[in-house]
Amino acid sequence: MYLLGYDIGTSSVKASLVDVASGSQVASCFWPRQEAPILARQAGWAEQEPEMWWQNLKTATRQVMQQSGAQADDVAAIGISYQMHGLVCIDREGRVLRPSIIWCDGRAVPYGRAAFDAIGHERCLSHLLNSPGNFTAAKLAWVKEQEPELFERIDKVMLPGDYIAMRLSGGEVNTTVSGLSEGIFWDFKENGLSRDVMEFFGFDSSLIPDIVPTFGIQCRLAADVAAELGLAAGTPVAYRGGDQPNNALSLAVLQPGQIAATAGTSGVVYGVLDAVNYDPKSRVNTFAHVNHGAGATRLGVLLCINGTGILNAWMRRMVAPDVSYADLNVLAAEAPVGCDGLSVIPFGNGAERIMQNRDVGSSIHGLNFNIHGRSHLLRAAQEGIVFSFRYGIDIMRQMGMHICNIHAGHANMFLSPLFREALATVTGATIDLYNTDGAVGAAKGAGIGAGIYANSDEAFASLEHVATVLPDEQRKADYEAAYERWRTKIEE
Repeated sequence: MYLLGYDIGTSSVKASLVDVASGSQVASCFWPRQEAPILARQAGWAEQEPEMWWQNLKTATRQVMQQSGAQADDVAAIGISYQMHGLVCIDREGRVLRPSIIWCDGRAVPYGRAAFDAIGHERCLSHLLNSPGNFTAAKLAWVKEQEPELFERIDKVMLPGDYIAMRLSGGEVNTTVSGLSEGIFWDFKENGLSRDVMEFFGFDSSLIPDIVPTFGIQCRLAADVAAELGLAAGTPVAYRGGDQPNNALSLAVLQPGQIAATAGTSGVVYGVLDAVNYDPKSRVNTFAHVNHGAGATRLGVLLCINGTGILNAWMRRMVAPDVSYADLNVLAAEAPVGCDGLSVIPFGNGAERIMQNRDVGSSIHGLNFNIHGRSHLLRAAQEGIVFSFRYGIDIMRQMGMHICNIHAGHANMFLSPLFREALATVTGATIDLYNTDGAVGAAKGAGIGAGIYANSDEAFASLEHVATVLPDEQRKADYEAAYERWRTKIEE
């Protein structure tokens, strides 16, 4: 018996098949092989055709089933992970009315800012836990003002994962509380659809689909769709989550104080909070986590740092183009902790929310031509990235989060012993590294939702643990001094 997980990404759709008994991934495919196109009809815009996601899903499904040799009846449940914050608009017949305005599209910023000011900053933060920003509700406001005739034809608005579930079911439309919170439609104090947001933007509540649990039978695979995919009719879709909450799930990050971290081109720190709270400076986003419910508050506090692995890659190109990333890490480790006074600010990849949406840029401080070499520059870059993570984790601690453990995939910057040991030491948190991915997490989420696994502990008992990294108490004082020097630079 298998579980099928989909990860509907910006670049591709990934399908993974997980064996229920062993918990291991038996096959994985993604499509397209080259990065999927993003439509940019104007500067700052980013759109994708939902039909493209569906066609890519069909191809990935056929390939993963062929690769595994699984039969249609072998798949017991389906789970969906998806790119967050996108807007999909459909009419009464379920037809898509326009390309999806996806997460990285910036056109709705003025609409979110107007709502933030009109509703009131404190009320937005205390009820929505975020400013309306550039999220799904603000994107819909743009459509309402700029495309009024099209807006009048909208029957329902959905997130990308909702659209995929609709296609799998043959037309059943629903959403989740977690999804509504990421769209900034959810009022956490009222525990319902935000009247403030709906009334300010002039949205009728009928636009919002029915709500289903994040874990549970959300819909079932329609017969004609099952035939197209090579699956069995009636197979339940039993889990749905945005990519960052789902990444946390895939790393078994579900309890208060746990952290999921990624460090690719950009970095994400995603922590679980057990009380309704917010950052008064709005430097982080807070959404309902996948296991949030009336009986247990579980909020995902999300911090995105744009300038992460991109800085490390830039340093390699400019300073050490002749070495591999593995050798780069060895070279960086030749410099001492604190790099003899050298500090690198990593924010050179656009405006940073952590810096209250300021574009502070990247910079090098304390450079001494007589003592600093390329190992110092390489280490200072990695330390600068680590320190930006620490800065964000401190914000989470100010919100009441007790952080003692970080879960991360064994990939990207976490392949660097220097990076992960520095992060453990400067935060005081133990780091556990795992082999997993979002599609596998979605598959196991489906196993929980369908009742195949009794609970999350059973679902993730087989999670492949690679290593544990402990703080280096002997170097803690040196790291703390280097961090304080770094912090004074960004707060000047």
